[in-house]
Amino acid sequence: MFRRYGETYRNKHGASLSTAQRRVMTAIEVCRTAALGGHLERCDQCGQERNCYNSCGDRHCPKCQSLARAKWLEDRQSELLEVGYFHVVFTVPQEVADIAYQNKELVLGILFRATAETLRTIAADPKHLGAEIGFFAVLHTWGQNLQFHPHLHCVIPGGGLSPDGERWVSCKPDFFLPIRVLSSLFQRLFLEALQATFDAGKLQFFHALESLREPLAFARHMAKAKAHDWVVYAKRPFAGPQQVLDYVGRYTHRVAISNNRLLDIEGDQVQFKWKDYRHGDQIKTMTLSADEFIRRFLLHVMPNGFHRIRYYGFLGNRYRGQKLAQCRRLLGMQTAERPADPPKPEKEYYERYEELTGRSLRQCPHCRQGQMVKVAILPKTSLTPPRGINSS
Repeated sequence: MFRRYGETYRNKHGASLSTAQRRVMTAIEVCRTAALGGHLERCDQCGQERNCYNSCGDRHCPKCQSLARAKWLEDRQSELLEVGYFHVVFTVPQEVADIAYQNKELVLGILFRATAETLRTIAADPKHLGAEIGFFAVLHTWGQNLQFHPHLHCVIPGGGLSPDGERWVSCKPDFFLPIRVLSSLFQRLFLEALQATFDAGKLQFFHALESLREPLAFARHMAKAKAHDWVVYAKRPFAGPQQVLDYVGRYTHRVAISNNRLLDIEGDQVQFKWKDYRHGDQIKTMTLSADEFIRRFLLHVMPNGFHRIRYYGFLGNRYRGQKLAQCRRLLGMQTAERPADPPKPEKEYYERYEELTGRSLRQCPHCRQGQMVKVAILPKTSLTPPRGINSS
């Protein structure tokens, strides 16, 4: 899509494209092409050769997430506790989503902070759990139809540390925290923070939202947002810690749409699969113009340096090791003490990928017997990939 229609899209919408969006478009277009260089491989059994071009590594690219996802899951494996886990989702109404799109870093930052404060405040209340919880939150900004729909997926162990840190306080097996209470506090904290940001003159408004620069218009807009039900919902508890990783691995490094959802590209139209949650999770086919498809994909480009995965409570980065050790001790989990491993030499991508995923990238695709061996370096070229052709 980007190789075939990207240049036309730039020519038509260049003035409205951000630097980050331009960078993402270019990265996806040249990913695994001669433009990035690579190497020539030859099978040590049948002699079959193939060019292997380098990946762009951009976090928005649908072809570059496997290794990053596997590495993240490996790191999380050591942090799992032997308790039930809950999955709680926080989302905002469309009036807020519109403002968030034009002020991503500020408003999505508020979404993270309001969510974290809501969960930690209600969990610490003795009327509910009375404990310090730990969790991580993953930001998604898309719905199945690729429209801008920011929401946070929070994965939370079922319990926490007592205020003195000397007891593990468990929640009920099938109940974490009251959803209505979470929703009410989340709405209040979010709207207060958004109003304070507006009052400080930090929000920007363009095009259809330009009138919101006026305080009265902004207040009316916020009144509409407040009138909606703010959706917080808890999904069914996970069966166990390993299921957490299997499930969450599908969320952490996902992009707006994967290649396997695309069905057809013909006559400047693209068809893709989508799940209609409002009608019984039916799988349907959506057809968009190439221009609209690219526009919707680019809605989800994040500002440079913006973190989509964040950690809180006893999983917060600063005290994670210390507090996790205390949680394990209180839960009676075994903690095998062993000396630190000596530093290992840096592994190549192929070795790291096979180690983390269990799938080999070296097997010859032709004879299925030999191993592909690197025999030459392919330098970067200044040539752009042929439009519409996947040169990987």
